[in-house]
Amino acid sequence: MIIRFLLVAIAAGLLSGVLMTGAQELKVTPLIVHAEQYESGPAEDHQDSLRSAPTLRLLAEIFSPVSEAYAHGDAEEAGGILFGLDRFGGTLMANLVTGAGFGLLLFAASLITGVSITLKNGVLWGAAGWLAFQFLPAIGLPPELPGFPAADLHDRQAWWMATVVLSVIGLYLLVLRPEILAKGLGVVVIAAPHLYGAPQPTDLTSDVPALLGAEFAVAALATTAFFWVALGLLLGGAMDRTGRAEG
Repeated sequence: MIIRFLLVAIAAGLLSGVLMTGAQELKVTPLIVHAEQYESGPAEDHQDSLRSAPTLRLLAEIFSPVSEAYAHGDAEEAGGILFGLDRFGGTLMANLVTGAGFGLLLFAASLITGVSITLKNGVLWGAAGWLAFQFLPAIGLPPELPGFPAADLHDRQAWWMATVVLSVIGLYLLVLRPEILAKGLGVVVIAAPHLYGAPQPTDLTSDVPALLGAEFAVAALATTAFFWVALGLLLGGAMDRTGRAEG
């Protein structure tokens, strides 16, 4: 039975990844292409910018629905963005892996907390995932375009990972624990990394207009919200159907 639920989680994640790709092509990729026009440094500088993306290139390749690494023109000109695929193919591949990974993570969270994912609460599960992995980390490290200044990669990785972990713990205490003390502790845990402060670049100069960067941040957060809501609904509906079939 557990195998069937795992397959359902993967299938829901894959479909969410497909939907996410369409959203990216409409809202995110055009902004990245526009930003590339302002880049004047060598290709190596462009790749350094990608490695400094706020969602961590190391983890973004697997877990982030918005990854500039698969939409950058230089990599495409070099013979493919991912396994020789073009821009769209690389983005789709990344989002399929992303969706499957997050589908499994949501299912694992459901098992650990003992709260089933259903069609009725699927949006709430999706919202929690978006808050923990996208919105709350973006308060300190907002999604940024290639060419934007960025702090040291390792510092940003450490802060991002700590923020995600603390956000997950904080949301659990705030939403699922009935004790007032636990809820208060949840707020403190969520706020802790932001009170500490995210690493920031020392040089803020960039050829990319700030307005374009703001548009990208909004588009990235909006499309990831769409991804998480779709994942929560698809997974909840599939879990309901699978549970009835098993019963």
